[in-house]
Amino acid sequence: MAQPWQEAPSTADAAVFRPVRAGNAFEETVERLLQAIRLGVAVPGERLPAERELATRLGVSRVTLREAIRSLQQAGYVESRRGRYGGTFVNEVLPLPQPTSDRGGGADLADALTLRQVLEAGAAEAAAGRSLGQNDRRNLRARLAECVAADVGEYRRRDSRLHLAIAEATGSASLTAAVADVRMRTNELLDAIPLLEPNLAHSNEQHERIVTAILDGDAEAARREMAEHLSGTAALLRGFLS
Repeated sequence: MAQPWQEAPSTADAAVFRPVRAGNAFEETVERLLQAIRLGVAVPGERLPAERELATRLGVSRVTLREAIRSLQQAGYVESRRGRYGGTFVNEVLPLPQPTSDRGGGADLADALTLRQVLEAGAAEAAAGRSLGQNDRRNLRARLAECVAADVGEYRRRDSRLHLAIAEATGSASLTAAVADVRMRTNELLDAIPLLEPNLAHSNEQHERIVTAILDGDAEAARREMAEHLSGTAALLRGFLS
């Protein structure tokens, strides 16, 4: 039987359960918890630190922590037990990690994420730097509204259409084609991980800020908001697939 969580955190504990960044608190909390499980800091059958302690160590609210734990519970990584000896425990049998690609495994994941960060943050900046016509503005607003209204089953397709609309707003056919290619690679990776509803809600908030910055012509804000948005997706992909 696994021993309860140590009172004094080890160096490995401290390295994994370090504070997350505020911009993508939910996504990075999921990533940290998955890292702890994958690296053996929290072994199967072992109880995670108490909620209050873990929220403090990660620098997140208890609401955010609960959302992350609930998502990992639904994905089959942890279970919650009630009673005097209750808490959140790592499941004895864990889901098998999905291969990131037949081409290059973790290297392919890192390559795809780096390329996406460069292309899509640059596309948002370029779109905001243009004098957009009414068609581009209507298209961006329509694609944003579709994302907000989408259910879980159709969200990824609507999300892809919005990101492509941002690329199209740059006026560069070559950049739009490049974004389409990297989006195909990203979707292959995203298909290997569960859709987490708190992440979808957070993504829609970020989409709103990105589109607003583009429509306002604020190139710096558009790049910053897109980079933050992509960072959250990258955190989930690294957590589930690395």
